[in-house]
Amino acid sequence: MSTTITVQDIAAARGCIRGRVRETMTVASPALSEITGGDIHLKLEQMQITGSFKLRGATNAVLSLTDEQKAAGVVGVSTGNHGRGLAYAASQAGVRCIVAMSELVPQNKIDGIKAQGAEVRIIGRSQDDAQVEVDRLVAEEGMTMIPPFDHPDIIAGQGTLGLELLDQMPEVETVLVPLSGGGLISGVAAALKARRPGIRVIGISMERGAAMYECLQAGKPVLVPELATLADSLGGGIGLENAYTFAMTRDLVDEVVLVNEAEIAQAIRHAYWQERQVIEGSGSVGIAALMSGKIETPGKCVVLVSGQNIDMKLHHRIISGEDVDVTQATSGEG
Repeated sequence: MSTTITVQDIAAARGCIRGRVRETMTVASPALSEITGGDIHLKLEQMQITGSFKLRGATNAVLSLTDEQKAAGVVGVSTGNHGRGLAYAASQAGVRCIVAMSELVPQNKIDGIKAQGAEVRIIGRSQDDAQVEVDRLVAEEGMTMIPPFDHPDIIAGQGTLGLELLDQMPEVETVLVPLSGGGLISGVAAALKARRPGIRVIGISMERGAAMYECLQAGKPVLVPELATLADSLGGGIGLENAYTFAMTRDLVDEVVLVNEAEIAQAIRHAYWQERQVIEGSGSVGIAALMSGKIETPGKCVVLVSGQNIDMKLHHRIISGEDVDVTQATSGEG
């Protein structure tokens, strides 16, 4: 079995999910262009049906199941956005869905998953704790696990963003992609590099609990503690048995940049007041990297804005200028 996803896989996924997910706009950002001296555009993937890019991979994975697998149902562990996407994709396909989550997941994300018709089970205080329940359901009830990132159908589905972006801005030079478990950046980088090898792909993560960054530094998957962060969707580990995204991120991504909590909050404020966009912390990290001067010579640059599923009370506090205590935020990937 190949441990990398090809542009052919991604093109097939694009055909599979066409008409079931939105093609999201890429728009110019005069404000960020002025700040950075580059030609900055925003890929507004937070406008996806379920509020994040996760719907792409989840839809591709659900539609790729056999009839027997669909009949038994699907299960996954999530900190919100993957669960919401999986719940929606399963509902559209008439497939039973259970999502296991830790106690650290924000209530708004739990509610969002329930609203899509999935059953939610809250287990323990980490994704690893929640994964135990997923494994039990697979073993005892024959359900199919669809993980948040380290899965070929998930990666290929997320990679459709890369092909879509090239259609919209074929001359792009730099692409900034939020980095957590690596499903998004692996797929996007595979698509971009296959079509335009010279494109620079930069992963952006938060300083608090940047799992993939720490694994890349170690040269292998390692355990990284989950920490509270405004970029809650970027938390969680990559898995010690990681089969796809570690190697793909290592081989395809040019650089990884980390941003701090103050920079994330500043980016959320900028997105609201200057771009008229509501985005969650994980979706703001590319803007944060640009505004803090951490991207050298961005040139013709696209920032992938990955999600909007932020608690609106927290969002109001941030955009009002409050110095939000990060320990009141929550964490976990997917």
